[in-house]
Amino acid sequence: MKTIAVVGKNFGDEGKGMAVDYLSLKSSGALVVRHNGGAQSGHTVELKKRVDSEDYACTGGGRFVFHELSSGSLRHAGTLWIESFYPDLYKLSEEFSTFKDHFGFVPPLYAMENTCITVPDDILINMALEISRGPERHGSCGMGINECDVRTGSGFGLTLKEISSLNSESLYKKLSSIRKDYTKRRLNEISNCLRDKSSEYIELLRNENVLLNAADVMIENFRYLKLFTEESLKGFFKDTDTLVFETGQGLLLDCDNEEYAPHVTASKTGIHNPCAFLRRMGLKLDEVIYVTRSYVTRHGAGKLSCECDKKELGNIEKDLTNEPNEWQGHIRYAPHESLESFISSIKRDISDYGHENLKVSLLVTHLNETGNSIIINDRSIDISDFVALPEIRSLFSHIYLSSTRYAEDIIKVY
Repeated sequence: MKTIAVVGKNFGDEGKGMAVDYLSLKSSGALVVRHNGGAQSGHTVELKKRVDSEDYACTGGGRFVFHELSSGSLRHAGTLWIESFYPDLYKLSEEFSTFKDHFGFVPPLYAMENTCITVPDDILINMALEISRGPERHGSCGMGINECDVRTGSGFGLTLKEISSLNSESLYKKLSSIRKDYTKRRLNEISNCLRDKSSEYIELLRNENVLLNAADVMIENFRYLKLFTEESLKGFFKDTDTLVFETGQGLLLDCDNEEYAPHVTASKTGIHNPCAFLRRMGLKLDEVIYVTRSYVTRHGAGKLSCECDKKELGNIEKDLTNEPNEWQGHIRYAPHESLESFISSIKRDISDYGHENLKVSLLVTHLNETGNSIIINDRSIDISDFVALPEIRSLFSHIYLSSTRYAEDIIKVY
């Protein structure tokens, strides 16, 4: 079994969904692991040929934005949630039903039984805090990932194994208990940070109907899942050809990246989680593919070096996935700051968590928008010259290039 991690090199939105789709297309039996973040991710896959359950590739095409399912789903790859992923059972039904309506089948979904979930109070606290920050917002998506992490770390985590033995009524009681024993305490902790504009979210934190409705939907959505222990998962891996780790966000948003704090995510965004998980399974990571656009984007608040108007970068197409929204504002653009900065975060990630036999690869996307060039600060480097640079040749085992929205068109340079 091959093990490959897909990691965004910058602030996210690099094309990780297309990379996972590509690996699933090339595999005879891929299983894709969601290992960080949660439902806030939006990974886009667009196909040249439509995929469904009866005819593996028939004409028609298709585009889908994945949040909790993996970006290999359109190739019939299964999705596995592990304990460092925080799924949202309430939102899951919307993604499943939309997927089935578009493509005619339901992709398989598995999870480690000790995976902890987000609950409604996480999301409401997240929204109350972020809207209270006003112009000092952190750039959160308002999906409760950090609050879930804080609550779980405080001893009030809710695992999928616990939910497996509950019905709607008992889950409602569990959510109410969390609200009574934890949420009230958390609100006291952050009371100095809350402003009047957050009042609608605070009111919902007192509304029992929110929890009643959530409990019904969450129990209904649990039917999509098959749970595994670590031991049973080892046996399941015997039928897996390629284990792909699909990472949310990008390296520069890693929770430990002090340079960009507090405008970072609550999770590890590099190869830390895949390597830790594989060690427990008695395995190693074979390859990591770092993904970058030929330029840099950031959707949300925080520093963006060399930020510019997108017109300065080339013929940049409208980003359909990252539409302007209340929580993150508009998507922002910049060239890569320097060749040194291009590779420094990658070197740091592999030096911290990699091993001597790890293959390090690069996928460059959106080349069609920049005249087949990488944009670095105030200059363009033709991609053929870029991949021949000694710094690039010495670091990367393989280089992949993309000039369309389709995984089918990705080419491997070396």
